[in-house]
Amino acid sequence: MSKFKNHLIATVTLLLLGTSLADEDPRTKMEPTRSKAPQKAVEAWKDLRFGMFIHWGPVALTGHEIGWSRGSQTPIEEYDNLYKQFNPEKFDADEWVAVAKAAGMKYMVLTAKHHDGFCLWDTKQTDYNIMNTPFGRDVVKELAAACKKGGIDFGIYYSTCDWHHPAFPNGSPGGRSRKPNPDLKIYDTYLTAQCEELIRNYGSIFTLWFDVPQSYTTEFGVPLVNKLRKLQPDIMINNRAYNASGSQNGVSHHNTVGDYDTPEQKIGGFQIDRPWETCMTICRQWAWKPNDSMKSLEQCLHTLIRTSGGDGNLLFNVGPMPSGEIEARQIDRLKEMGAWLAQNGESIHGTRGGPWKPGKQMVSTRKGNKVYIHLLKKKDGAVALPALPVTIKSARLLNGAPLTTETKEGILSIKIPDSAWAPIDTIIELTLHGSAMDLSPLSSGR
Repeated sequence: MSKFKNHLIATVTLLLLGTSLADEDPRTKMEPTRSKAPQKAVEAWKDLRFGMFIHWGPVALTGHEIGWSRGSQTPIEEYDNLYKQFNPEKFDADEWVAVAKAAGMKYMVLTAKHHDGFCLWDTKQTDYNIMNTPFGRDVVKELAAACKKGGIDFGIYYSTCDWHHPAFPNGSPGGRSRKPNPDLKIYDTYLTAQCEELIRNYGSIFTLWFDVPQSYTTEFGVPLVNKLRKLQPDIMINNRAYNASGSQNGVSHHNTVGDYDTPEQKIGGFQIDRPWETCMTICRQWAWKPNDSMKSLEQCLHTLIRTSGGDGNLLFNVGPMPSGEIEARQIDRLKEMGAWLAQNGESIHGTRGGPWKPGKQMVSTRKGNKVYIHLLKKKDGAVALPALPVTIKSARLLNGAPLTTETKEGILSIKIPDSAWAPIDTIIELTLHGSAMDLSPLSSGR
């Protein structure tokens, strides 16, 4: 069929060149050599701490969830033809970047292709793409350029599964049906060619964010990632490129190739030995939904603060409307977060979690010889924490007055005036005699 006219040609070309990814390692049934991003790239990724996730496509016309509503709320044939009506004339890549910057975000990840198979770039592998809509503009190209101009790192979400593609075994709804003539080798050729397009044609890609691999297994996934790293060695890749377990559903949380873990719609635990990133929606649905309930400013900020305190990044999702605009109320909330970060961002950006592990009422972050104590709920009396094994040079409220500390019998006590408590987060800055980064994690006791 015309939408996949290039698949067979690409497959034959790879075979003739002897570069089939599945056969890249001569050790037949053994895994190919596995690679990771260099540590410098990992640390740069961690420094940013806060990014924007964008779930968007023709599905916005329905107000239902992207991918998952195909074959459930929306019949498959109707869903697959939404692109013929998709004309987001108010899309402005520079405006999206401006919103991210106003929120204090440092990077952006766009759903270039979700589980429904629709592509937001000028791919040569299928006609099912943005260039064949009434809109007819390459969204990935425009957003990549806007991010570069605006100083925002640009990342791409690419769904490992594809419920639209005839060769991928799983189909809608939700990947629970099976295609009549699946062929993972053909699909692997398609997927690889698309990923190469994105990496070769759209500049420096900060991260490739794969998702829901389902039937796409280690046999294909490890060589794929290795090949992509050769094209952009510093690229960060998450832990969802392939299904390491061989299961037919769910998300594969493998450590073999992925650079970071991806807890979804929840804050990850304290983890300093392996990078991680919480992905979470500002409302309830990933794609735009009219009148969707939105998180309060306190919920948004506490999510960001707790994620940083656990040593993770936060990828915070918005779902633009069919017009191409981000909802005004979502923009307002993001700007409120940005206003808070403008005052307190030094305690988030460029920090690492700890030295105290997150507790119910506090978390801590650190960088250099500074420790930032985030108190998320007012308490009576002095703040008491297990003492640090290093001398405290000074203590103060961040951007505020000095505080007095006392260390006695293994307990650090800090008295905060009642009038100095902030409604969402009261931040204490400790300056140490020595590096805060060398301290082993401590229980917060709170």
